Amino acid sequence: MGLIGLVITIVGLSAAYGLTIWLHGRSASADRGTGRAVISRTLVGHELEIPGDWLRDAGDQPAGFSSRVDLRLALPLGPQGTARLIEVTLLPLSQVRTSASLLDGVYLHQFMPTELAGPAGLVGKPLYATEGFADETVWYDALSQNPFVAKCSSPPEGGSAPGQCLRTVALPGGLAAVYVFDSDVLGAWKSFDPKLSAALHEIGAL
Repeated sequence: MGLIGLVITIVGLSAAYGLTIWLHGRSASADRGTGRAVISRTLVGHELEIPGDWLRDAGDQPAGFSSRVDLRLALPLGPQGTARLIEVTLLPLSQVRTSASLLDGVYLHQFMPTELAGPAGLVGKPLYATEGFADETVWYDALSQNPFVAKCSSPPEGGSAPGQCLRTVALPGGLAAVYVFDSDVLGAWKSFDPKLSAALHEIGAL
């Protein structure tokens, strides 16, 4: 009887250990094609498989169900195709308003009469310094029914750093993506969404 009890105990421990290994493998497995660690997240019903080096503060984002996912992607969107870091936050669409909806619903009523020169194809309209919009400009494609829209802050005075821009878009299935990026990325605005969409498709967000 003692031997049988010992066998049962060993089998139970082995099963528990195996379950632990399986769960760990699901949350942080290896992509055999690249060798990169892949982290699993579930967000608004979407099963996301994310390269570990895409996550911001991966240690603070436990595996499993998430209310938001914070990413940082290096993409060739700077001048002459240089790499720029794009910060991406994925979250439920119900928690945000898209930049395109803000264009007509909010920004339009804050436009100053002046228009700024900038990237070809984009209109730049400074905002009045009310409602927290001091030193901010909205850049948008005036010819599209679903326009590219980004709100950008002015560069810091006396510094070489560019200003920062914010763009929020709706994704399928109740997701939204909030992008934060340097203002010199605006020159590549036509390829911005396609490149981001390709990355989000790779992890299962599209």
